[in-house]
Amino acid sequence: MTAPAYLIVTMHITDMEQYKQYMAEAPACVKAFGGEYLVRGGKHETIEGDWTPHRVAMLRFPSFEQAKTFYGSAQYAAIRAKRKGAVEYFNSVLVEGVAAPV
Repeated sequence: MTAPAYLIVTMHITDMEQYKQYMAEAPACVKAFGGEYLVRGGKHETIEGDWTPHRVAMLRFPSFEQAKTFYGSAQYAAIRAKRKGAVEYFNSVLVEGVAAPV
């Protein structure tokens, strides 16, 4: 069984009106590559350490390779361009999950 992959993102949005353009188009692109949002903003709290992200998102893809294909696609590159200048930072990490037994 192939392990899923998780794309974890932290960001600080500085221009929400411009960022809404990115938010309007990103979900369809994520879905087109087999991904889904598990977290998209929402309440969060640091419970250990000094990590203090402004906003957190987490997406799940069927595999690490599929997530890389999504991120490197021309379709997503065009959408990513819409957030330029709307965020102070946008950090992401891709991590392979655990393949659950059937």
